[in-house]
Amino acid sequence: MTQDPQARPSTGDALISIRDVTKFYGDFQALKDIDLDIHRGEVVALIGASGSGKSTLCRCINRLETITSGTITIDGKPLPEEGKELAKLRSEVGMVFQSFNLFGHMRAIDNVTLGPIKVKGVAKAEAEKQAMDLLARVGLTGKEHNLPSALSGGQQQRVAIARALAMQPKALLFDEPTSALDPEVIKEVLDVMTELAEAGMTMLVVTHEMGFARHVCDRVVFMDSGEIVEQGEPEAFFAAPSSDRARAFLSKILAH
Repeated sequence: MTQDPQARPSTGDALISIRDVTKFYGDFQALKDIDLDIHRGEVVALIGASGSGKSTLCRCINRLETITSGTITIDGKPLPEEGKELAKLRSEVGMVFQSFNLFGHMRAIDNVTLGPIKVKGVAKAEAEKQAMDLLARVGLTGKEHNLPSALSGGQQQRVAIARALAMQPKALLFDEPTSALDPEVIKEVLDVMTELAEAGMTMLVVTHEMGFARHVCDRVVFMDSGEIVEQGEPEAFFAAPSSDRARAFLSKILAH
């Protein structure tokens, strides 16, 4: 496993720190001795072929998946196992899923206000004002009262981003946020993510969007067969990857 220690940012402390993390599903090892730091304000792209462990790693960070061994700390605190502390963690580390995961029977604004009201005890009027502001921020003014079924996939994903932001998270995890979208609406979601990156949000993005990884992210982490093979600054990685596995991966996806 080749990891370039010089690839890690030299400034800022790690908001998310992953050490020696392994994950088994039965006899299958999905993650192998993962070491990774994500610093405050940093945007990290997690790339690799399907089945390489990217989504598993992402889901382990807020404990949607349990790890078999190793440690994950968020803002200096170990990942809690259950109960109120786990709920608190999930409010501090937001997640945006491939399949949106909106409540289909609830309007856009209600999807966004649910977490602040139920988890953080925010008053309904205050939560709704914040939700209106967030929906405007993601370009959905006028869609606040629509059900998800009345929204396009790109609009639903932007509601999901607003919902994650409503919890005022320290970091956001994106698990292939555009892979379920039609090509014509991918840009509208990536534009919102780019704005968040420029505003200083700490982000880990599992993605197949190489343009986003190259031009928006601070660092690219390439995974293969459950391990981090290589990481570095995007321009250097895409121009001259140091590992055979990364070169093979890029030759397939950049040839189109």
